[in-house]
Amino acid sequence: MSYKHIVFIINPKSGVDRQKAIADVIEATLNKQSFSYEIAHTERAGHGTELAKEAAGKGAFAVVAVGGDGSVNDVAKGLVGTETALAIIPKGSGNGMARTMEIPLEIAAALDVINNGRVEKVDVGYVNGDLFLSNAGVGFDALISKRFASSEKRGLAVYSWLVTKNLWTYKEWDWKIKIDGKPLDQKAFMINIANGQQFGYNFKIAPNASYTDGWLDVSIIKPFPKLLGSSLVLRAMNGTIDKSPYVDTYRAKEITISHPELKWLQTDGDAHRCDNEITFSIKEAKLKVIVP
Repeated sequence: MSYKHIVFIINPKSGVDRQKAIADVIEATLNKQSFSYEIAHTERAGHGTELAKEAAGKGAFAVVAVGGDGSVNDVAKGLVGTETALAIIPKGSGNGMARTMEIPLEIAAALDVINNGRVEKVDVGYVNGDLFLSNAGVGFDALISKRFASSEKRGLAVYSWLVTKNLWTYKEWDWKIKIDGKPLDQKAFMINIANGQQFGYNFKIAPNASYTDGWLDVSIIKPFPKLLGSSLVLRAMNGTIDKSPYVDTYRAKEITISHPELKWLQTDGDAHRCDNEITFSIKEAKLKVIVP
């Protein structure tokens, strides 16, 4: 009997006890009549990409990213354009991609998706050649991603505290934007380019985005009275932020954004240095993903 081989990739920063617990649930829950498996651990930044490429090269059926959106992004980079599928066991803070795809946050339930799920081809986004799956952006979200990365603590409480702390002092920039070649000058609090619906924590920045529609959703949050910040958050949580008078939305295949002082952007919640002009694009149906 031939088995479909699965490689689980875990970040050791999750802690030894947590790794043992995850391994125990995998052993108890994965369907051994259908699958064989191994567990690999990342040792450095970008190692998940290398491990995923190696697994795909050996013909693995799937590679499972055990972690948050950053870990999922890292693994996906090694699988784009291959026949090996990405699967997710969401163990991060926000888990935006898993939530959008309705992959359960509990380990055993996420494994049942692998046992019973189907494989779907999804779109992937790029910004200056760097892959993103859920969303990428500049402005306030990039600032928060940068400061969240340097925080010793994780979770929604820390994220919310950083947003509240920085909201009142943040100064909007005047951006130069091109949306499928059409120029737009816009003062903005932040500009988000979405392939999926949310940042995580069910905060839907692009409630109509889809991983399979071939489009990027552009959300431009314009300057707003800071006292109304909580109302924008509520709109994001209930999926109506696109109805706010302070939010403009577009759909596009290619978006270029520039500002002389631009130095940072975020992709899937991780902050990166960037040039002062960046271009976003989409490639359709380039990644196989196991979904419910």
